[in-house]
Amino acid sequence: MTEGIIFYEERNFQGRSYECMSDCADMSSYLSRCHSCRVERGCFMVYDRTNFMGNQYFMRRGEYADYMSMMGMSDCIRSCRMIPMHRGSFRMRIYERENFQGQMHELMEDCDNIMDRYGMSNCMSCNVMEGQWLMYEQPHFRGRMMYMRPGEYRSLMSMGMSNMSGMRVMSMRRIMDSCY
Repeated sequence: MTEGIIFYEERNFQGRSYECMSDCADMSSYLSRCHSCRVERGCFMVYDRTNFMGNQYFMRRGEYADYMSMMGMSDCIRSCRMIPMHRGSFRMRIYERENFQGQMHELMEDCDNIMDRYGMSNCMSCNVMEGQWLMYEQPHFRGRMMYMRPGEYRSLMSMGMSNMSGMRVMSMRRIMDSCY
């Protein structure tokens, strides 16, 4: 069984639908709006702008009959990204300033508050070496989020994401196999 998410134009899985089994950079030609979805298997990030930009929302297996109002989302989901399953260790280095400068800490576990644990008031760059992670603007995995896959991120603020404007990264969590 492969990963899959089905988007519906209306609440309670009504109206036109679009099934997505992989990344989709522009859903606007399939649906004019989206008020509910069903994640058949796997985990996905959905975005309110095309090309995986804008506000991001994490969706795990389950039914979301009216997830737009539940999550405070608009009705304009424009792209989605499948999060690949990761079986192995997790490792990420976070930096206090852009371009891997300032205080650095290596994480292999979730961190619910970088201020309490490391005395860092923000994370401005990171290097994800293993696994997929979610970064949150508030402690205890709350607020706006950002999906991070393996790679070097020299400046989290200049990644072109509208949801990062004024955002401080204060907690991060591993995306574990439990969502599959």
